[in-house]
Amino acid sequence: MPWPRFQGRGLERPAPDSSPLIGGMCRDVMGIADRNPSARRAGGIVRHPGLCYVFAYSPGRRRVLAAAARSGVSAAAAAAAAMVSPVTVVKSEGPKLVPFFKATCVYFVLWLPSSSPSWVSALIKCLPIFCLWLFLLAHGLGFLLTHPSATRIFAGLVFSALGDAFLIWQDQGYLVHGLLMFAVTHMLYASAFGMRPLALRTGLVMAVLSGLCYVLLYPCLSGAFTYLVGVYVALIGFMGWRAMAGLRLVGAAWRWTELAAGSGALFFIISDLTIALNKFCFPVPYSRALIMSTYYAAQMLIALSAVESREPVEDYRLSKAN
Repeated sequence: MPWPRFQGRGLERPAPDSSPLIGGMCRDVMGIADRNPSARRAGGIVRHPGLCYVFAYSPGRRRVLAAAARSGVSAAAAAAAAMVSPVTVVKSEGPKLVPFFKATCVYFVLWLPSSSPSWVSALIKCLPIFCLWLFLLAHGLGFLLTHPSATRIFAGLVFSALGDAFLIWQDQGYLVHGLLMFAVTHMLYASAFGMRPLALRTGLVMAVLSGLCYVLLYPCLSGAFTYLVGVYVALIGFMGWRAMAGLRLVGAAWRWTELAAGSGALFFIISDLTIALNKFCFPVPYSRALIMSTYYAAQMLIALSAVESREPVEDYRLSKAN
């Protein structure tokens, strides 16, 4: 495999005594990537005495697209080289999301009255989520079976569809059922995002924000909802913490998967907070449009965060021919 040239990153062709990852070295890095879920997200760095291995892991083809640099190369420059181009993401994943965008448009065009629930309105509301099922399945059943995080996000989408259906009949007493389905969804998403890195400061910020949201809602709650909403706020706050724990907006540690997960969690929180305010506190102007637009955006981004990149090294724009 030719040594990649990292344009604009200060990392050029190595000295002759520093060779690319081949043979046993490459197998070693592949083994590390197989055992390390965080490394499989988009790429990573594996250190060895005197060398720093930068790789982009390709699980679909069991290929490590890697390079080795002397230890003098900074980890920041190495990580920057392993980043996936957002343009590549759009080109590779965009076509698979076309059914989702079409189904979302159908929902907003038809705009069925929420005051007259039916199985047709439930189907139209759930259709974009069904399309996200297909989006994940389009990457292959083997992909889901070998990636527990993607499997949990898929399961979360299943429970989300059930929650959407229950909420169609919320005025008939199914609000609690919908709340329960989405509580399970948030637990599955949090489990998919994992507990590493821990990011305690991010957790503290999310805990404070969740507490403020509950304080805002508390005077409007009564009966069992006083406790149910409190538990739900804690769960979605925990999910938001885990989604944003690995988020880096600048620098070499930036990755599109973490950005998608963090943005999706934020949109989910906005959507659910709007539901709670509109249901328990006061009418929110254009509430339905705000709730559903942020909700569908959240689910799409979270589903997108489950996708492992399997493009060749050239598609990552990590290298150019000398």
